[in-house]
Amino acid sequence: MRSPSDSSGSSAEKRPSFLAASGSSEHPAVSNTTPLITLGEIGLLEVLRELYGEVWIPDSVFAEYHRGRAAYPQRPDLHQSAWVSVHSVATNPQVPASLDAGERDAIALALATQASKILLDERDALAVAARLHLTVTGSVGILLAATRQGIIRMVKPYLDEIIAQGRFISPALYEQIIQQANE
Repeated sequence: MRSPSDSSGSSAEKRPSFLAASGSSEHPAVSNTTPLITLGEIGLLEVLRELYGEVWIPDSVFAEYHRGRAAYPQRPDLHQSAWVSVHSVATNPQVPASLDAGERDAIALALATQASKILLDERDALAVAARLHLTVTGSVGILLAATRQGIIRMVKPYLDEIIAQGRFISPALYEQIIQQANE
């Protein structure tokens, strides 16, 4: 079980996984950039592997994530995460062009693969995913799932770190999350 002070990952050698679109996972979890950044910067990126096994991301998400690594050295290198599978994805006319490229491509990939879950934090993308009947969770939902499965002990210290990153969580939502986590 991880505590907030233990942000180390496995020391085992890892390799990137770049599979064709017909890869090995029948119904993967698909992620947009923000949950990867949020969890990576608080030392919990590996929680995604523990919860979902393999996580698929579109090329645009991989590029967006890595563009910011120079400014955020605590953000893990996805090249070292063998459980992250990067895929090209075709444009889907059901997904509005008004979303940013990562959101648009993640939703298109989730639709194309009949993803078990899509990981999103942005309000507009969440609304589109819900309209398209995708099963959605975000960074906070991932923290709650990790707590319920005994992967982390508490949600509150990580919520505080997320807020310290500059991400907004309303006081009412904060209290609701703490109550759901029984803290």
